[in-house]
Amino acid sequence: MRPFFKTWLTICLLMPLAAHATNREQRLPNVNGFTPKSHVSAPSSKNKQAPRLNRVSSNKRVPVMAAKQSSDVLSRAVNVLGTPYRWGGSSPSKGFDCSGLVKYAFNDVAAIDLPRTSNAMASGHGQKVDRKDLKPGDLIFFNLKSRRVNHVAIYMGNDRFIHAPRRGKSVTIDTLKKPYWEKHYVVAKRVLPKEPNTLRIVQR
Repeated sequence: MRPFFKTWLTICLLMPLAAHATNREQRLPNVNGFTPKSHVSAPSSKNKQAPRLNRVSSNKRVPVMAAKQSSDVLSRAVNVLGTPYRWGGSSPSKGFDCSGLVKYAFNDVAAIDLPRTSNAMASGHGQKVDRKDLKPGDLIFFNLKSRRVNHVAIYMGNDRFIHAPRRGKSVTIDTLKKPYWEKHYVVAKRVLPKEPNTLRIVQR
């Protein structure tokens, strides 16, 4: 009985120590962050952040016009609402055609020198923008009674745009939701000031 009692007592004394050691071994990974839970959660958090990084990189590829520049462009265009359409016109006193209105609106934006015609604007410098990504100040192009671009307008937001429509009309605000404009919509461009580095390279 005595050896059995001694063995039993030893086991009773060692069990708390063994339990303490086991708990200590289990806690150490928690402190150092190597538990299975941390391994599982880390990749999932990265996966949740990944789309945000993708959106940022896409925004870098198609920058947005500065808020002040966009506001100035729209203000100049809105201030001439009601000005009669005139072929070749580019001033409030003489009237506007579609591209003349755009050139007038962008006149005070530094480092932007737009071509005179809508077709040249569509193929000139600027970055193509998906319709769903349109921002105020973007240019939207249409083909009216032609296969090539022959009309341009300035996007205002909420599917609205400002333009000089045609002879007999005046500078007005319209919407892309109209079937007519949806049918003739071709492309949108974001016209941004050229970077100084690009200008220096051209000068050389």
